[in-house]
Amino acid sequence: MAKAIDEKLDAMRHSCAHVMAQAVMEMFPEAKLAVGPWIDSGFYHDFELPRTLVPEDLPLIEKKMRHIMKQRQKFRRYDLPVDEAIKFLKERNQTFTAELAADLKKEGEKTLSFYENIQLPNGEVKFVNMCAGPHKENTGEIGAFKLTKIAGAYFRGDSARPMLQRIYGACFPTEEELDAYLKQMEEALKRDHKLLGKQLELFITDPLVGSGYPLFLPKGAIIKDLLQDYIKEVKKAHDYTFVCIPHVAKEELYIKSGHMGKYDAMMPVMTTVEGERIVMKAMNCPHHFVLYNAQAHSYRELPLRYAENTAVYRFEKSGEVSGLLRVRSITQDDTHHFVRHDQIESEIEMVLGMTMELYKTFGFEKFKAQISVRDPKHPEKYFGDDKLWSTAEKTLVSCVKKWGHDYAVEEGEAAFYGPKIDIMVEDTIGRKWQLTTVQLDFNQPENFDMKYTADDGKEHRPAVLHVAIFGSVERFMGILIEHFAGAFPTWLAPEQVRLLPVADPHMKYATALYEKMRAAGVRVTLADSGESQGKRIRHAEMMKVPYMLVLGDEEIKGKSVAVRDFKTKKQTTAKADAFLKKVLKEVEERSL
Repeated sequence: MAKAIDEKLDAMRHSCAHVMAQAVMEMFPEAKLAVGPWIDSGFYHDFELPRTLVPEDLPLIEKKMRHIMKQRQKFRRYDLPVDEAIKFLKERNQTFTAELAADLKKEGEKTLSFYENIQLPNGEVKFVNMCAGPHKENTGEIGAFKLTKIAGAYFRGDSARPMLQRIYGACFPTEEELDAYLKQMEEALKRDHKLLGKQLELFITDPLVGSGYPLFLPKGAIIKDLLQDYIKEVKKAHDYTFVCIPHVAKEELYIKSGHMGKYDAMMPVMTTVEGERIVMKAMNCPHHFVLYNAQAHSYRELPLRYAENTAVYRFEKSGEVSGLLRVRSITQDDTHHFVRHDQIESEIEMVLGMTMELYKTFGFEKFKAQISVRDPKHPEKYFGDDKLWSTAEKTLVSCVKKWGHDYAVEEGEAAFYGPKIDIMVEDTIGRKWQLTTVQLDFNQPENFDMKYTADDGKEHRPAVLHVAIFGSVERFMGILIEHFAGAFPTWLAPEQVRLLPVADPHMKYATALYEKMRAAGVRVTLADSGESQGKRIRHAEMMKVPYMLVLGDEEIKGKSVAVRDFKTKKQTTAKADAFLKKVLKEVEERSL
């Protein structure tokens, strides 16, 4: 039922993109159309236009769209032979869609579908475009929408191709749902991790270093280290073995694994003075396979779980990198599970259980799984035996059903060597983020000739689970900045306590407390008493320090602290030793 609802909503959003294209063509008859798909919250459409759009254009386009919707123009589909379709598009000077049509011809398509908007009752065609659909019956069935922003986008994501103008819009069945989404987006702007990252002195990017390579300042490095230490602690408790590999390998390793030529984000090959061709690793699995093969293994050792927090390097397109959410230097909490085939389901169940335990630490309590399987129309894109693929896909569906949370199956989203489970979590303001990945792989064990000796004395082939819980530590950190709006729980805050002595006479007491807390492992700072108290408090609040301790005559007399709690905005008094125990307990328990 959920899938049917999604399909109706997708059709509504796709129809809205179609209507927006019609409105833009009315404003700019010479406009050239590119792609216009639906997306999670609405839709977008790419255009080449005679001038650059400004925000003031969006209400004008919206007005035209509402007029088209009010007319209830009928969406009518028809098909053309592919050569006729290409000719039709070229005659209309729609060079981008003509190119897309030509590519579909190369892929073997014999006919292409078009949708036209019909003005009833006279039957006048108001707009036509190549489109796979689906659409609603008419433009009056679109629902509530709002155009949200204008951005630049290279045609086909290729920086060597023309830069187009992309108009984004939100679309929902009702005004209430649209309003709720727009309020969510308002809140998201306040939580933008790029802005908070600068304000809280967590990370920077610099053109001298390059796009997609974030640099972590001391406070950001603390958070990044805490996350890596935590995931390492969790994995060690689940019998993972940690390994260490180099950041480069010979090109032959990735040719053997199939990544060279199949994975389009591989970094360029470097050639040494000795003529050896080296590539920076974009993934860790081939190295881990070599480690597995370096020793003989018995069935008693399996499952064998190799884990590592390590960087990989991917040549993401410059227009796609964004803060910490999409980077080129990626720290992965990567693991590879070498398992007997009879252990696959129990191993996936263990991973899913561990994942739930871990995410609750960060306050994520709503989950959904996406199972990515092959595109049945294009088997040539995938590596390995069809029977193994079918077994792997069925196994993942079975495991997720037992897991008990919502899930969906998405065709064509699998990696070239295996299907996978992606876990989506919902943050504080209701946005969904893809985090954990569990990928089942029967093919690389064949490719790398992996073996173990079974209880029958014969050699058997293991399966491999590729697992990353955080995925990218950078991305997870960016999500956490927005999830907590920069106000991290005490255990994760780079600065946990700030001491605010009222004046110079109180510095001795403040310094003694500072030394005691620091010795206990608290991340504490001592503010300069030379500035006004109001200014120091405002700065600590801007930095979202969990606890500010005001220290004056009364506090010295009572060996106490006046505690200002950032989360509750309340001020209380506590004995200094009792407060220290409270902070240490919050850190130990990783309290939220």
